[in-house]
Amino acid sequence: MSKIPVWMDCDTGTDDAVAIMLAHKLEGIDLLGISTVCGNTIQENAYWNTHRVNGLMGTSYPVYRGAENPLVIPLVTAAYVHGVNGLGDVELPVPQEAVVHPESAWEALYKCAKEHPHELRLVPTGPLTNIAIAFTIYPDLPGLLHSINLMGGSAGPGNITPAAEFNIFADPQAADIVFRCGAPINMFGLDVTTQAYFDMTDVDELAASGKDAGVFVKSILMHSYKILAKYGVKGFCMHDSCPVMYLAHPELFSGEEAGVVVETRGTITNGKTITDLYSDKQFPFSNAMVMLKVDRDRFITILKDAILNI
Repeated sequence: MSKIPVWMDCDTGTDDAVAIMLAHKLEGIDLLGISTVCGNTIQENAYWNTHRVNGLMGTSYPVYRGAENPLVIPLVTAAYVHGVNGLGDVELPVPQEAVVHPESAWEALYKCAKEHPHELRLVPTGPLTNIAIAFTIYPDLPGLLHSINLMGGSAGPGNITPAAEFNIFADPQAADIVFRCGAPINMFGLDVTTQAYFDMTDVDELAASGKDAGVFVKSILMHSYKILAKYGVKGFCMHDSCPVMYLAHPELFSGEEAGVVVETRGTITNGKTITDLYSDKQFPFSNAMVMLKVDRDRFITILKDAILNI
C-alpha cells in the first residue's frame, strides 16, 4: 500500500511540534516537507523550532521559510500561550545537520504538488499566509492538491476574540483566499479541536516514561497551564494534531458540509469564519467539511503512543 504524500505548513509552537511528531509516526503518511509561517511565534522561531523538532526525532524532513508577516495586517503572535520562543520557553538545540534550503515555502510547496498531482494532502496548522501567497503566485496550485486539512476557524465562538479563532484572526485576508480557492477543504476548528485534549494525567504519563519526546511534550505544554486554568479549559488542546490524525484515522471524526466565508472588514467580528451550519439562511455553495466531533479516547491513545515511540 502506497503512503499518502503530505505537506505541513506550521507556525511551529507547542501543539505544532506535537503534530509534527504525530505525522512522523503515523503509518501510511509520507511527510514530504514542512514550511513555516509567522503566527504562534515569529517566523525565525517557527523555522528553527521545526529544525529542533527534527533533531529531537532524529529526522531530516526538509524545512522551508515562509512569510514573516501577514498579507495586510500587523503581526500578532501568541507568546502568552506558546512562550517567547514558541516552545513554551523550553530550550532545545538546533541539530548540527540542519539543512537550510534556498527555496521559499511557496516555491517548494508548488514543486511538491507538481510532483504529486491530485495526491498531495496539504496540512496548514497556522495562519494561512504561505498558502495564500502560493495560490496567488501559482493559480493552478489548488487544482493540483488532493485536499486541504486545515486547523483554524470555528462555527461557534473564538479564542482570540469572542468571534474569531487565532489562526484565522492572524491573517483573515489569507484565509479568505484559501476558503475561496476551490480545493476540497476539511476545516478542523475549535468546535472539534477543543475536544482533543491532553489532561494532566496524560502529560504526566508522557513525562514519566523518561523518553525524550515525552518529557519534552510535557515541558513545552506547562507554560500555558496557568492560562488554561484561568479560562476553565479542560486540558491541553492538541488543535494541530487533529488534521494530521484525520489523514490516517478519518473514522475518529465527524462533521458536516457547509458554506464558510471569512470576515475581513468587520472590527468586532474580524477573522470570524461564518458558516451556515446553524442558520435558516443557507449559502448557495458548500466549500468545506466542518469537523464537529472526535473520539477523544482513541485520539489521545494514538497520539500518546506516537510520542512514546519516537
